[in-house]
Amino acid sequence: MSGEKVWTAGMLVIGDEILSGRTHDKNIAQVASWLQVQGIRLTEARVVSDDMDAIAEAVNALAERYDYVFTTGGIGPTHDDITVDAVAKALGVPVVVHPEARAILEDYYKDKPGGLTEARLRMARVPEGADLIPNRMSGAPGIKHGKIHLMAGVPHITAQMLDAMTGELEGGAPLITETVGCWTAESEVADILRQVEKAHENCQIGSYPFFREGKTGANFVIRSTSKDELESAVDTLCEVLGEEGFDFTPGGI
Repeated sequence: MSGEKVWTAGMLVIGDEILSGRTHDKNIAQVASWLQVQGIRLTEARVVSDDMDAIAEAVNALAERYDYVFTTGGIGPTHDDITVDAVAKALGVPVVVHPEARAILEDYYKDKPGGLTEARLRMARVPEGADLIPNRMSGAPGIKHGKIHLMAGVPHITAQMLDAMTGELEGGAPLITETVGCWTAESEVADILRQVEKAHENCQIGSYPFFREGKTGANFVIRSTSKDELESAVDTLCEVLGEEGFDFTPGGI
């Protein structure tokens, strides 16, 4: 496990509406969860405005650092949907109309008012050399160019695109998790968590404090790609917490 490649991804959330607070992002969570099942870890997420240079710079930075890059937002029909242009700039390739994407949109809009307008045709534009990500929801496909995947900003459309890519990406063993809850301040068990994690090198332990019903507590989330290692870490943590007199709850509080 420790010698196996860990596949990683970076994510870029694009849109002034996110940075202004008008829209609350939901895509980071669903992309991260989907990636875990594919055996890929979302290691970094950035949010940038609808700015060509900012998007291109961020895409290049993430592509240099991670195995995969995912972007959400800015691939629609309006003038401020500039993700395709920005990614093409980052890649140093021109923007072209993908013939298959055009055919998909022609079929999708053939019975709809207005048909395939110039604005709607913008959703067939891709960086040259790109392939398509199917989208059963609204017709307009996502785009993939090497390690870079361009997806919609609307969460339920992004979900459809992710579903279409399930099992298509190369990754490692899926990350699995278990949770142990404890009614105590995390500072009181920090040494215990450190020791358990150190004894299980293929596990990571995250501590997430909370305050409920006038009491302080924390949930400890143990993550690993090995079921046996995970079970061992959970057993050890529960055993040590019990020995030290802490009241714990397997499964979390």
